[in-house]
Amino acid sequence: MRQFTRGLAEVGVEVLGVGDGAPDPELKRWLHGYLEVPSLMNEPDTAHRVLQWLGGRSVDNVLANWEPLVILAARLRERLGIPGMSVDTVRGFRDKQIMKERVAAAGLRVPKARRVRSVAEMWAALEYIGYPAIVKPISGAGSADTYKVMSAAEAEQVVPHLRHVEEAIAEEFIQGAEYTYDTASIGGTPAYESVTRYLPNALEMRSNEWISPVMISVRDMSQPHIQAGVQLGRAALKALGMGDGMTHMEWFHTPSGEVVFGEVACRPGGACVVDQMNYTSDIDLFREWARVVTQRRFEASTERKYNVGIIFKRARGRGHITRLVGIRELYERYRPHIVEDTLLRPGQPRRDWKATLLSDGYLVVRHPDWNRAVEMTNFAVNDLYLEAR
Repeated sequence: MRQFTRGLAEVGVEVLGVGDGAPDPELKRWLHGYLEVPSLMNEPDTAHRVLQWLGGRSVDNVLANWEPLVILAARLRERLGIPGMSVDTVRGFRDKQIMKERVAAAGLRVPKARRVRSVAEMWAALEYIGYPAIVKPISGAGSADTYKVMSAAEAEQVVPHLRHVEEAIAEEFIQGAEYTYDTASIGGTPAYESVTRYLPNALEMRSNEWISPVMISVRDMSQPHIQAGVQLGRAALKALGMGDGMTHMEWFHTPSGEVVFGEVACRPGGACVVDQMNYTSDIDLFREWARVVTQRRFEASTERKYNVGIIFKRARGRGHITRLVGIRELYERYRPHIVEDTLLRPGQPRRDWKATLLSDGYLVVRHPDWNRAVEMTNFAVNDLYLEAR
């Protein structure tokens, strides 16, 4: 969010920030004003405080790039009479059942799904969908509180873990390779598009600590199955009424060759997805997003120069990092192609891998050739590891 704020300031925007903590010096330098509220999650209270704070001052837009706040931003736009995506439109990106219904109505392939508000409704939905199935929050982000159930017995075990979730969705499990489709869009039309492959699929990487999750951006998007995913993404954005801004969509390529919609959000992808796109094309999408949402222009190159791999590492053991095995060999082999290294070093405490995909640090590598990019990511996955105790 600090980088998006920088982008706005660099295209000449006066930025008024709202948050539930004090801004750090780096963020503060890009702000013309700041309102600290008790909790951004208290939507009515935050909206009331923002309107009081503005005191009739004119603002040109209200923006939010964090999933839980996109509805609040839309409500404030409507209250202030600012053009932009309506609450109803944004709800189509936030509520997964409404989202799937609107995308399906456009004739696109989506997983079978039903809204779930009670245990009884969950059982009814699973009977309709069949197994395997996915159960997750209706308005969640990422893979939080998301469960794959293979049978009624497994579903029974999941129920206690979802009692804090007000609404959930039960949907068909799609077997296939998982990709993202990311855009910077103007009036719903993508000005910049990117596709990234998850290795393994997102749910699996979020469920197993021993896995080193990988995301590789695809330089050559002319491949038939990639183009099919791109066409699916464009059609989904049209069906949902996308306006100006960045979007992040997940989709599947099944063994039979079918492309299936997963879900989409009207905000940028997390876990370094925007950085990855920047490294792919050697551009600054934080600044270009700012241009898109304030000037409806995109000025950067759309050329895809590299396949970019991000490898997230999780240390073996608990406590503090004691050593990195394979890091010297990695640099000896691939130094010119390593563009970022945030791996924790000896003496630093391990992070909670369930709380952040960034885990115990990550590496970013890139190469114009797909096979070389995969080779580097495979080395970082299999021959590099962190130890902790």
